[in-house]
Amino acid sequence: MAVVDLNEENFEATVFGNPFVIVDYWAPWCGPCKAFGPTFEAVSEEFPDILFAKVNTEAEQAIAAHFQIRSIPTLMIFRDNILLYSEGGALPAGALRELLNKASELDMDEVRQQIKESKTEANS
Repeated sequence: MAVVDLNEENFEATVFGNPFVIVDYWAPWCGPCKAFGPTFEAVSEEFPDILFAKVNTEAEQAIAAHFQIRSIPTLMIFRDNILLYSEGGALPAGALRELLNKASELDMDEVRQQIKESKTEANS
């Protein structure tokens, strides 16, 4: 599957309109981002059920600001409209595969219940 470029016009519909999305925040001048790009592309071919997307933080500063991107590359995983993972730093292919496999194994009903309980505790 090809990697999708995200911008202000398509970000919300793409990320929240798909059940499982991984987003790579990057910039053209970023050496580690350039090095990670081919890994991200290659791993995307192995996970056809996951939408792989990229946000150029230089061109899409509003998106980067909204998600408080402080370092690049940063990866975010959204599943069922829930942000499951957000970390800066490039990953080797094996670690990226492992991360995606773990995210796919999560029981999302359980995740939603944990979020609900956390909100209830915070409001107490």
